[in-house]
Amino acid sequence: MMSTLLAMVVFVVTLALLGAVLGWLAASSGALTWPRLARRKAAEANAAVIEPGAGDTSIDPLAEQDELPTEQLIERVNACLPQTQCAQCGHPGCRPYATAIIAEDAPINQCPPGGEALIHELADLLGKAFVPLDAERGETKPPQVALIDEPVCIGCTLCIAACPVDAIVGAPKLMHTIIIDQCTGCELCLPPCPVDCITLVPAEESLAQWRWPKPA
Repeated sequence: MMSTLLAMVVFVVTLALLGAVLGWLAASSGALTWPRLARRKAAEANAAVIEPGAGDTSIDPLAEQDELPTEQLIERVNACLPQTQCAQCGHPGCRPYATAIIAEDAPINQCPPGGEALIHELADLLGKAFVPLDAERGETKPPQVALIDEPVCIGCTLCIAACPVDAIVGAPKLMHTIIIDQCTGCELCLPPCPVDCITLVPAEESLAQWRWPKPA
């Protein structure tokens, strides 16, 4: 009987001591947690404050998003341009001209192949006022393609180097010819030809190339 009573007392005392130890541990853990939490909150607050001129070189994601609309506008303007790559606008191609328009480095009236219909389209797209075509850039012409008088061609390859769309096939001292489906009628092959064997003729529009005409 005495041994049973003694065992019960020992069990109760052990439970009491275990409870006390667990309580102390819980209190100590809480005491350690709150300072850590306070330090974390303070660090977050300091990181959120950016002093002007502090030399922060991190990438701002908002700045990257601001560039996206500009690229989209360039692509939309480029899609409106006739893709003749003729450089009459003063730029080496249609996309460089589109980039200059969006950068406000060039007006919207410098593309003779597009004519006034293109100017109206760009004005509506960009919210600009319509201005007449710059007459110094050239005149608007119907679609045309180049043809080589093959018996006269001497195979100098100068027209091949001048073609911006690789529409001329040939080799040195051999006859050249035009790939009609790729020719844009840009006229850039005319000046370098030493024997004047290239002429421009109206383009024949196939069903695959036909598009609704742009409003005048």
